[in-house]
Amino acid sequence: MSQTLSASTLLAVPLAPLAGSALAGIFGTAFGGNRIGRRLSHTLTILGVLVAFVLSAMTLKSVALEGARFNETIYTWMVVGGLKMEVGFLIDSLTAMMMCVVTFVSLMVHIYTIGYMEEDEGYNRFFSYISLFTFSMLMLVMSNNLLQLFFGWEAVGLVSYLLIGFWFNKQTAIFANMKAFLVNRVGDFGFILGIGLIAAYAGTFNYSEIFAKAGELGSIGFPGTDWMLITVICICLFIGAMGKSAQFPLHVWLPDSMEGPTPISALIHAATMVTAGIFMVSRMSPLFELSDTALNFILVIGAITALFMGFLGIIQNDIKRVVAYSTLSQLGYMTVALGASAYSVAVFHLMTHAFFKALLFLGAGSVIMGMHHNQDIRWMGGVRKYMPITWITSLLGSLALIGTPLFSGFYSKDSIIEAVHASTLPAAGFAHFAVLAGVFVTAFYSFRMYFLVFHGKERYDQNPDAHHDDHHGDHHGHDAKPHESPWVVTVPLILLAIPSVVIGFMYIQPMLFGDFFKDVIFVDAAKHPAMAELASIFHGPLAMAAHGLQTAPFWLALAGVAASYYMYMINPALPAAIKRIFQPIYTLFENKYYLDWINENIIARGARGLGVALWKGGDQGVIDGGIVNGSWKLVGRIAGLVRWVQSGYIYHYALVMILGVFALMTYFVWLNK
Repeated sequence: MSQTLSASTLLAVPLAPLAGSALAGIFGTAFGGNRIGRRLSHTLTILGVLVAFVLSAMTLKSVALEGARFNETIYTWMVVGGLKMEVGFLIDSLTAMMMCVVTFVSLMVHIYTIGYMEEDEGYNRFFSYISLFTFSMLMLVMSNNLLQLFFGWEAVGLVSYLLIGFWFNKQTAIFANMKAFLVNRVGDFGFILGIGLIAAYAGTFNYSEIFAKAGELGSIGFPGTDWMLITVICICLFIGAMGKSAQFPLHVWLPDSMEGPTPISALIHAATMVTAGIFMVSRMSPLFELSDTALNFILVIGAITALFMGFLGIIQNDIKRVVAYSTLSQLGYMTVALGASAYSVAVFHLMTHAFFKALLFLGAGSVIMGMHHNQDIRWMGGVRKYMPITWITSLLGSLALIGTPLFSGFYSKDSIIEAVHASTLPAAGFAHFAVLAGVFVTAFYSFRMYFLVFHGKERYDQNPDAHHDDHHGDHHGHDAKPHESPWVVTVPLILLAIPSVVIGFMYIQPMLFGDFFKDVIFVDAAKHPAMAELASIFHGPLAMAAHGLQTAPFWLALAGVAASYYMYMINPALPAAIKRIFQPIYTLFENKYYLDWINENIIARGARGLGVALWKGGDQGVIDGGIVNGSWKLVGRIAGLVRWVQSGYIYHYALVMILGVFALMTYFVWLNK
């Protein structure tokens, strides 16, 4: 084990953002008497995240170039029986890459927030929250055991609840954060069952010890069924990932979470929290490789999310919701890669997606600022000439998203499509169709948004809601022109645009076909040949880009861009005509497949009805009526009978004694016959 990774240095990575969060949260708010101002609050939190990023980059360098590794317990909390509950770090190439992505995107969001939240009263509180989120996410990815992973998992859920409901005076924000919290509880229930099964059968929370017993776990049947234990464990773990990584049908919280401020949309819903499930399944690859049933389940769920969430992006008019449905669709692509046993491809797409999706969210926020907090793309148009930096960076992000050859998204997205095509699992056929169709859909809704916002005639002066916004201020009239955002907003856009273009080209070879994930991600190549087949046809990033120009995904993406250009730039009457013809389908999309209606009217009402039945029948009827009230009534009746016998007259007691002696004598005489 290399000495270059010290425990104290690694501890500083999550603790630096935690310290910044604590200082801003305590001394920068009314809780601690507002002792430090805005400037010091954002300086402390940015400094904390900057320290974490620099240390993470140094760690990645040591891991990638020098082969450094770290897997040790930092602190033992308690030992119950033989089960150790510890805080520990496992630093390998997967962890180091995630640490860099989390800290870099977080740093960009922190800087961007200075401009975006400038007018907000909760400025210091917001910085405290996003730093606390960064700490939670780092604890999650750096953990070497399931207990610490679960701590980070729940902590990011808690902080996302605080951030989505940041504007707690808005009813919609309160509803959205409660929805996110409750839906994630459903997923987390499955997750904790999976962790419990591992603890019960493997007797440990430590990753290395669990993987050492993977073969043993793979041979045990689940009691009382003909299922294999490993299948049940993997599906339970994946249900946790479905909640956190917003997979169908537990995806419903993510679009509504756009009620929070835009910077957290970029931080939570693009780069970090929603990728926690993808990271966890990749980390648990030695277990998932043992269950084809679980992998098929993952393939189907991912394929449904990738295609059907993309459809919903087509009809959205809120600029942030278009990007939100795009996130759902791309998370579906990552999940499909996991199901095809292409874990390294899923993680590679996680990394490339983190940069271009954070860029698109922050670009959307910049447009919202420039448009005086209007979020409806129908009332934009022609913004390009007013906001040149936002325009060019958003275009680069969109080109990366649709998988344009040479851009980062192309390398990861095309690899996913190829991996699914090479998979031998039964569900791979449906998944391959879904990810291919999703290419056209992604290109269409991405460039629909791009053309409506940045091109065409200016429509911002026709906005009927120009006097209303959700950002607590800035009531501009109809004639206020868009304006470019300040440097604290545009610099993060430029810094995110660079990796959105080049990082795929630079790192596809080592991450997918080199030794970067060696001994970290495990694939049974005999049963799941997708990665081996990808390696056999890979001849370098340039050759892949050149070949990409001849493949179906490229032409589907081009068709999507062309269709959106024709429909929104050349013939804008066409979308309305299509809407009239396909009104039932449009209604289905507008109601989000009625999943919210089902959740609210069937599941929630059913749960409420069950709760009332248990309350009235169980609580009031059985417990209160039968056990509590019934017991004292019984005691009262017995006491009443006993009181009647206890008359206080001696001759009564003498008579009872004589009758008792007579009864006993009769009994013994009868017994001795």
